[in-house]
Amino acid sequence: MARTEILSGLVVALALIPEAISFSIIAGVDPSVGLFASFTMAVVIAIAGGRPAMISAATGAIALVVAPLTREYGLGYLIATVILGGLVQIVLGALGVAKLMRFVPRSVMVGFVNALAILIFMAQVPELIDVPWIVYPLVAAALALMVFLPRLTKVVPAPLISIAALTALTIGAGLAVPSVGDRGELPSALPVPGLPDVPFTVDTLILIAPYAVGFALVGLMESLMTAKLVDDLTDTRSSKTRESIGQGIANIVTGFFGGMGGCAMIGQTMINVRNGARTRLSTFTAGAMLMVLCIVFGPLVSQIPMAALVAVMILVSFGTFDWHSVAPATLKRMPAGEIGVMVITVAVVVATHNLAIGVVVGSLTGLVIFARRVAHLANVTACLDPEGGQVVYAVTGELFFASTNDLVSQFDYAGDPDDVVIDLTDAHIWDASSVAALDAVEAKYAARGKTVQIIGLNPPSARMHGSLSGELSGSH
Repeated sequence: MARTEILSGLVVALALIPEAISFSIIAGVDPSVGLFASFTMAVVIAIAGGRPAMISAATGAIALVVAPLTREYGLGYLIATVILGGLVQIVLGALGVAKLMRFVPRSVMVGFVNALAILIFMAQVPELIDVPWIVYPLVAAALALMVFLPRLTKVVPAPLISIAALTALTIGAGLAVPSVGDRGELPSALPVPGLPDVPFTVDTLILIAPYAVGFALVGLMESLMTAKLVDDLTDTRSSKTRESIGQGIANIVTGFFGGMGGCAMIGQTMINVRNGARTRLSTFTAGAMLMVLCIVFGPLVSQIPMAALVAVMILVSFGTFDWHSVAPATLKRMPAGEIGVMVITVAVVVATHNLAIGVVVGSLTGLVIFARRVAHLANVTACLDPEGGQVVYAVTGELFFASTNDLVSQFDYAGDPDDVVIDLTDAHIWDASSVAALDAVEAKYAARGKTVQIIGLNPPSARMHGSLSGELSGSH
């Protein structure tokens, strides 16, 4: 329903304002730079993106990447980096980088979600320290409204009613509590397109290129992980390639309009999806309403108490966390390696405040554990011909660099008869290391004047063995 999409987009727009201002501060730029980025990112991605209902805007991860550059060289170089980063994202999207998502294990996804929930919650804690005592009952009241109101009616999203009620209460009662306006001045006009204020030289390109690549990778990883999460939540599929290219287009547009760039926002996306939004209309509404709220209703929006938005984000963090993953019954059944990967992902993300680093470390840990597990699945069993003229070695399992380390030592080169058969019917050759190991076995038998026959290769294994056998030793 259009009403659900529009109202959800409005809630997201309200939640975006203080966050965009906060991320602007992290990046070392004026609040309007973050707000403009959130406006252009959301509006453009609603058209160009691949995942409906996902919210893209200025984010903390992007702010952390560009902060050192902005601090040292200024806003012009930040804008140039955003535009170049967008171009890199389009290239990576066209090259199919989105397909790498299939290599992210489920335990990393769970760790990513749980770490994200922890980060969202941690980001609210400073808003509850050194504040007037009245802030605490206001947060509690907002949480109670959002928990219990949906049981009575879902016509209007509970977070929107909560924000409106607390704003009316604080204004009406004249309560002096931290508000959105305390974060920074809201823009009073739409952004104007222009070129970044930098010298267009090779030196500039060399300077911003590393930041642009980091910007592109962090933005894509966070966006693709968020898209995958929303796919799972909504039981729908989305084009990750289109999303990658769309993120690039949105960042290029954002750069030309003087924004700090951005990517998918998991917190705001979760608000949107939990409120029932499923289409691009909610994303477009969030971006458009953000500017309307700032420019037309700026004075009123500035008076929204931070307590209301903190309550919304606390509820989002609890809703985001996968509580089933840490239930004792689940932990009892889950393999220790998978629990380890989840814990490592959470720990790295929380320690670095960077979701991309956590996902990379978690995925690499998962791959190492998988390789160690599979490495033990390759077995060699010998069967001697009753007449003693031939021995057949049956090799079973997956043959790759980790599992073939011990392969060469499992044959009796001195004691075997002259005719040796290696049966690979129940095995699969995956890489050059396996072919090299089989070549080494043949060479050791040949040195003793014995012949080796390899049988049972499946077609892919036969092709790899045929093209590489005898070519890997460097002695030919």
